[in-house]
Amino acid sequence: MFERFFSKRSISFQNLFESGDALALGNLSGTHVNQQTVFQVNAVYSAVSLISNTVSTLPVDVFVRRDGARFPFRPKPEWVERPDMDIPRQAFYSQLITSLLLDGNAFVRVFANRQGRVVNLMVLNPTQVEVSRAATGRLVFTVEGEERPLTHEEVIFIPDVMRPGKLRGENRVKALQENFGLALALESFASTFFGQGTNMNGVIEVGSDLTAEQAQQLSESFSAAHQGWRRGHKTGVLTGGASFKSTQMEPDKSQAIEARRFAVEDIARAFNIPPHMLGIPGTMTYSSVEANGLQFIQHTLRPILEKIEGALSPLMARTPGGENAFIKFNIDGLARADLQTRMQSYSTALQAGFLTINDVRRREDLRPVEDEGADTVRVPLANVAINESHVVAESQKVSMAAQLVANGYRPDEVLGALGLPEIGHTGLPSVQLQAAENVTEAIAEEESD
Repeated sequence: MFERFFSKRSISFQNLFESGDALALGNLSGTHVNQQTVFQVNAVYSAVSLISNTVSTLPVDVFVRRDGARFPFRPKPEWVERPDMDIPRQAFYSQLITSLLLDGNAFVRVFANRQGRVVNLMVLNPTQVEVSRAATGRLVFTVEGEERPLTHEEVIFIPDVMRPGKLRGENRVKALQENFGLALALESFASTFFGQGTNMNGVIEVGSDLTAEQAQQLSESFSAAHQGWRRGHKTGVLTGGASFKSTQMEPDKSQAIEARRFAVEDIARAFNIPPHMLGIPGTMTYSSVEANGLQFIQHTLRPILEKIEGALSPLMARTPGGENAFIKFNIDGLARADLQTRMQSYSTALQAGFLTINDVRRREDLRPVEDEGADTVRVPLANVAINESHVVAESQKVSMAAQLVANGYRPDEVLGALGLPEIGHTGLPSVQLQAAENVTEAIAEEESD
């Protein structure tokens, strides 16, 4: 039964929308924009591939919370590491992210066995899915090729940006068709500009009238010798009093270069990507690389990751013992700072007592130290093991008691105020004022009495 469904799967994100949404959208720039043509814009392709490749290659794990602490959930369900059994995990998430970024909606078909456990997941083509509400108010999904409408238990629905009262997320290509259309028009303009020649595009003036045949022959021969960027710098020769006048505008004068830059910046804003990640010159400095990386994680990746985690985590309830388990992407590798900064933060964590030596080594992918002290939390008093911290505390209390007694406070009340036990005293002056053997004899006499 599953083979019949699996044969109708999506492909890679480049042709994810090939079978649907063939109607292109017209715009003021005179271009036609849809999910296929928008990939002809280099910046759009780069933005989508950047986000999808980054998310799809992140490690994914399952955790469960017990008494407020997070523990790994084991054994991990197979579908977490291989959501779609017939394609790599990276390809599955790449399809999902591409659908979410362009169509504004992602639909995942859930296949389960007779016990209700998840056995396979498949990203659906969003243009082949219709969303409606049943009489109970729950969403129902009509998928092309399915014999009946599917319920929320059979389809995972992940919208991007939703307007109030709508059942689908906002299609980014439709909503920003003017921005994408302008970028597509500028791509076409640049291709045409350089394809037809950069220096010899103009008109030929002659001093006498030419027949139509002569004019055509002159134009064709001149174009054959100079048209195209490969011939654009050849020397032109005209006879018979003819002269050439260029009618082409230089790229800098036509502001084509600047317009293309603004178009790429628009696309960067559309996908919430720092401009330097799309190769816009002059938008990055060495002092802002780390800050831009954190901005990319916080404002671009984090919302997408949380939407996916929130949508897939309920599937863990179908696994025995996984009622409180959840899916989590690991972004520690993306947020790692440079070596010096990491070492400084680790040193602070060790001295503050919230990381152990083996905790630090695990974060750096190093083998743990086979020593009990490497798994012991240290306290910031004197960087000692936490089970020996009472020694330092007692020492400080004794020092405070000595100062208080030396200043004339009653010893018994000092001990009670500091929580120290009562200790017998010989009654003799301090050893600093007499020989130590006198104190020892006095103690011996007291014990004999």
